[in-house]
Amino acid sequence: MLPLRKIFPIIIALITLSLLGIIYIQYSWINSATHIKKEEKEQKTSEAVDAVAKEMMERLAVPINSRIQLQNFKREGTSSSLNLPPINGDRLLRPTEPVSRLFDPKEVSEMLKKSMKERKLDTVFEFGIVENGYYQLVSPGFSERIQKISEDSALYHQFIASLAYNIITPESGQLYVFVPSTSFKVFKYMGWMISGGILFTAIIVTAFALTIRTMLGQKKLSEIKGDFINNMTHELKTPLATISLAIDAIGNEKVMDNKDKIRYFSGIIKEENKRMNKQVESILQSALLEKDELSLNLQPIDVHQLISSTVENLQLQLDGKNGKVQLQLNAHQPIIKADEVHFSNLIFNLLDNAIKYSKDNLEVKITTGNTRKNFVISIADNGIGMSRDTVNRIFEKFYRAHTGNVHNVKGFGLGLSYVKAIVDAHKGRIRVESILGKGTRFTLEFPQD
Repeated sequence: MLPLRKIFPIIIALITLSLLGIIYIQYSWINSATHIKKEEKEQKTSEAVDAVAKEMMERLAVPINSRIQLQNFKREGTSSSLNLPPINGDRLLRPTEPVSRLFDPKEVSEMLKKSMKERKLDTVFEFGIVENGYYQLVSPGFSERIQKISEDSALYHQFIASLAYNIITPESGQLYVFVPSTSFKVFKYMGWMISGGILFTAIIVTAFALTIRTMLGQKKLSEIKGDFINNMTHELKTPLATISLAIDAIGNEKVMDNKDKIRYFSGIIKEENKRMNKQVESILQSALLEKDELSLNLQPIDVHQLISSTVENLQLQLDGKNGKVQLQLNAHQPIIKADEVHFSNLIFNLLDNAIKYSKDNLEVKITTGNTRKNFVISIADNGIGMSRDTVNRIFEKFYRAHTGNVHNVKGFGLGLSYVKAIVDAHKGRIRVESILGKGTRFTLEFPQD
């Protein structure tokens, strides 16, 4: 099976291609459906106009009751061989009666509206009937719009139907119907389809983004897990090896007779056992924090006294780095409600972190103060500092800044995530400022009742 770092780009490429393909297919389908719907509406409008023209022709026709009528037509000059097609089998066109004399604009408008309603079309239109090259019968608003129609024909769709009105000569009128182009915009009729397409495409894009984010998270967790296992192995292996050597030494006959050496090696075993218990406890605390099962025993505590006590407990580590701590405990009200154990661990972890990530001649400055509502603690050092990317990630569980050798600083990467959790549990805030190579400052604020 390919490792995640190799298969990850392939998965992204395949999902991206699939997403682009789906979007293109949806666009093509909607575009085709739009054209079909538009052509369908144009066809129905043309049918509606033709139907009105046919109805008008039928009303222009007269019944054929006998041969006498045909003979009268012949005496008026028609040819005996004239073959006039009947309408509906037994009707002929009315001779020489123009349409404009038999219909009025309102009547024609009602006929067109009815025909369009039957076909579920918009009933907004203008019409005009042309006879002998002139508009003889027009809709009320036609005269006002004819100039606009002639200037920009794209604003209207034009439909024409012939009206034969003279049986003596093959003359005919024409019914012109102008429908606004907006009536053929089918987006409002296909809105649910387009909206659905956009909605589902957005869902797919969101799912894609979440998938990528999850995969990046899994990749990150895989890397963190690898670092955690390496660090845990190292952290537990070292005290176990020390304990094993101490036990072997105690088993030596020369040592068994020397109580001081037995006491010395027993002390080593005890300290290494404490060290392992501390590491296991930090992992257990992390698990409790993750499950939100951490319970605080809030009591009034003197933060100044707690800081001084913690500095004293770390004096040996400070001496190892030739370090010193400058205390500027200026807060006039150092009492806050907090869990003494966890708050003490919080200060300890920050100071321990400053000692670990520092060079010789370490200088730590701890300052306290009060604002109107908060108690403020500032812990600054002149250590190795952090990059911007590290500052953004230091509160992540198991994350450890790379300093060349992953094991040059002991720990599981849980200290600062624990600090952040304790600060949040006390409804406080923590800020970090750091310059690579120059040092770091942690600023903590806690509410005071």
